[in-house]
Amino acid sequence: MMRNNVLIAGLATPVMIAMLLLFAGSPRVTANDQPSAANAEVTIDNFVFGPQTITVPVGATVTWTNKDDIPHTSVSTDGVFKSKVLDTDEKFSHTFDKAGTYPYYCTIHPKMTGKVVVQ
Repeated sequence: MMRNNVLIAGLATPVMIAMLLLFAGSPRVTANDQPSAANAEVTIDNFVFGPQTITVPVGATVTWTNKDDIPHTSVSTDGVFKSKVLDTDEKFSHTFDKAGTYPYYCTIHPKMTGKVVVQ
C-alpha cells in the first residue's frame, strides 16, 4: 500500500511540473482586464422609449427594439446615431465609445424622447 502512494506521488510530480510550465507562460487575467462594456436594451412600445433614460459604461452597445404596432425611429439630436424606420420587432443598435449624454427622439413622433448617459 505504501508503495502505491510513493508511485502516485512520483507520477504527480512530473504532471505538476508540466502543468506549471504550461500555465507559467499564459497571460494572467485579472478583473481589470475584463471588458467593461455591457449591452443594454431599450424597448419602444405604446409611443414610449423604455427606459426613457438609460446609463451605460463607455463601450456599451444599446439596442432599441420596436414592440409597437407602428413604425418608429431612434435618432440622436446631435447626429451621433440614426436608425432606419423600424417596423414591429425590428432592432437598431449603436455602440457608445465616448462618455457623454446622448438625447434622442423618434423622427416620426417627435414627442417621443429618450436619453443615453454614457459614463
